[in-house]
Amino acid sequence: MKNPPLQENETLRLQTLYDLKALDTLPDAELDRLTEFVAHVFNVPIALISLVDSDRQWFKSRVGLDAEQTHRDISFCGHAICQDGVFVADNALQDERFFDNPLVAGELSIRFYVGCPLKHPNGCQVGTLCLIDFEPREFNEHDASILAQVAADVVERLIKLSRE
Repeated sequence: MKNPPLQENETLRLQTLYDLKALDTLPDAELDRLTEFVAHVFNVPIALISLVDSDRQWFKSRVGLDAEQTHRDISFCGHAICQDGVFVADNALQDERFFDNPLVAGELSIRFYVGCPLKHPNGCQVGTLCLIDFEPREFNEHDASILAQVAADVVERLIKLSRE
């Protein structure tokens, strides 16, 4: 298993995340609708809005998963926020970064993961809109475009909530 790397702008990224005032807050109906929408459109059992903190990823919205957070060092989202575009692990069991990850090798048995970074207007990626399945899958450019559009809506909503 490879731990997610820290970004060069990690201090600014974390400050941007904290300025959104979204961590450990109550659910938001609009964000929950967006999460349910992508779960339905992509026909996945789990969809999450994940905010990547210094040592954890916390789920602002979730469909199909009871956990509220996981450790950052085992997170797929920690890897995804280091990418400019959509991050795809078609088959986590065959991916050197994840094959022995407890989320893959353990009870949850993740096989497919896609995470679209939630990119703040200042350029910092504070989390992801992600899709998870228990079977390997493919994800094409058209799919990535749809997920990126919804991720932009998530960022807009998070910013709006921080100003209320």
